[in-house]
Amino acid sequence: MCLLLAMGSYASRSVAQHAIADKQIGDLKITILSTMLISTPGGSGEWGFSALVQADGHQVLVDTGAAPDTVLKNAKALGVDLSGVRDVILTHNHDDHTSGLLTLRRELSKQNPEALSRAYVGPGIFWSRPTKSSEDNTMIAVRPAYEATGGKFIQVPGWQELFPGAWLTGPITRKYPEKNWSDLGKVMTPAGLVEDTIPEDMSLVLNTSRGLVVITGCGHAGIVNILSQTADKFGDQRVFGVVGGLHLFRQTDAQLDWTSDKMKSFGVENVLGAHCTGIEAVYHLRKRMGLSRRASLVASVGSKFTLQDGIVPGELEQ
Repeated sequence: MCLLLAMGSYASRSVAQHAIADKQIGDLKITILSTMLISTPGGSGEWGFSALVQADGHQVLVDTGAAPDTVLKNAKALGVDLSGVRDVILTHNHDDHTSGLLTLRRELSKQNPEALSRAYVGPGIFWSRPTKSSEDNTMIAVRPAYEATGGKFIQVPGWQELFPGAWLTGPITRKYPEKNWSDLGKVMTPAGLVEDTIPEDMSLVLNTSRGLVVITGCGHAGIVNILSQTADKFGDQRVFGVVGGLHLFRQTDAQLDWTSDKMKSFGVENVLGAHCTGIEAVYHLRKRMGLSRRASLVASVGSKFTLQDGIVPGELEQ
């Protein structure tokens, strides 16, 4: 009886995975708008992250940079029009991913009242991060200010389809003990004050005609945990690309070896490491995973990732 139930559960899961896999994105371009390196004249680098995703006619902004106006300036320097982007994903609460939200919403809404009017966030993004003398979570103050502009926060407790083929992970189950966050912070959860593991951290997963593309802000949940949960959702599909911050810059060689081996086991074909991935970490992943120079690069502002060409580097990072 138990075997029959297990087989029925597996069959149901397989059917669900095939249904999800049928919704594939056929046209994709990701443009990096905030990271440390820059090869775009007139743009600015910073310790932050933001990327514009354009897929089958849909547009979504992943994170909003560290300084209030960096993404706005870099978009202008790159000739990128953000006024038609309604949806923004905030991967987690840290300032280097959220500080541009209000500026972008206020400026772009002058052209289009719907611009950046929906912000998708993970549960916990508004939880207090108290220090001895102040509140360390600026999203608590950003929330009423953003809502006053007519913007709406949408909390994502688990896997949620944003548009056909595009999925938000919601908070990631920490299956493996990847620890890529500072152990100094505390967060006030419903269960009390605990170590801040950035529990709201989430990613965007795109199911494309060439495989899965995973976009992370910092990947505080751990890129292997993210890929593992993605595999549970989509089944045995290769990962055409991982784009964004992976927070590997502080990891030891042994930890990077383990991460590389796990990523390789998921069939990761391209790595465009931005922000907190770390320059040496990107090269380590490249060598250990056996990727070509073209398939594993440090991102700069203006770097792109497409289905046709994979990583499209700027002049600096070629």
